[in-house]
Amino acid sequence: MTQPSLNGEHDIVAKPLKHPWRLVFALILVAILGAFIWSLVTAETIDHAMIFKYLFNKDILSGAWLTIVLTALSMLIATILATILAVMKLSQNPLLRIISTGYIEFFRGTPLLLQIVFWGYLGIIYPTLSIGIPFTDIVFVQGQTSQLISAFSAGLIALSLNEAAYAAEIVRAGILSVDSGQAEAAKSLGMSSTYTMRRIVLPQAMRVILPPMGNETISMLKSTSLLASVAVMELYTQAQKISAQNLAQIELLVVAGFWYLVMNTVLSFPQRWLEKRFGRGFGPGVSGRILKVRRDAK
Repeated sequence: MTQPSLNGEHDIVAKPLKHPWRLVFALILVAILGAFIWSLVTAETIDHAMIFKYLFNKDILSGAWLTIVLTALSMLIATILATILAVMKLSQNPLLRIISTGYIEFFRGTPLLLQIVFWGYLGIIYPTLSIGIPFTDIVFVQGQTSQLISAFSAGLIALSLNEAAYAAEIVRAGILSVDSGQAEAAKSLGMSSTYTMRRIVLPQAMRVILPPMGNETISMLKSTSLLASVAVMELYTQAQKISAQNLAQIELLVVAGFWYLVMNTVLSFPQRWLEKRFGRGFGPGVSGRILKVRRDAK
């Protein structure tokens, strides 16, 4: 359909297609979800009073806070390691590529729970840990493994090392998405490789890195529940401890699930903000804005 414009030309007016079945399917999904929620609310086998009693319990809240701390520290350490591993894998040095590839394949190829248990029971393999000069009797620091590596430290190490293997591939994909000509131009201006990577390549790669890294952060928050196997008192472990005392397993699972949902929902807001910030100049609306600017300039 066309209509005359002010300059006598005819502009095309596009009308969107109607999709009535989308509304029908949406209403069906809402009805199914509503029925499921109503079945939980009215279930006589669930003690709702018990849920509200422990929803803001101090042990549950302390476990939720420890979950947040573990997630933040693990992702910080993993991101640093992932960047180093990604750069190593893209290096021209074959030894660095082999080391990086071996690390990634090893930690991605073994279950996270197995790695957590390994670090949690490291004292069985190495009763004592020492720092000194190898192949000599000179020792600077020595102590019991169980004292040097607590349950919290073991969980943090396991989560960080495992996540670094996955995040390294995300960072590598982001680096490869940046035109190599920009790095070459920066080097021609006398910039070092480190400076080029830090100020030229990585800021542009963030547009590709952030969405999957946001998903990895949310996944990390939920993966902290596996630390119950080494008695780290995070949210799920606290819920298990309380349910073992009052035998309200389902009710405490609902409480833990509620707080996991709240924390993941809160995490999604900074993720969207960062994606918009680093995605400026890209996206479906950019071409339309460019055409508008060109049309106004005529």
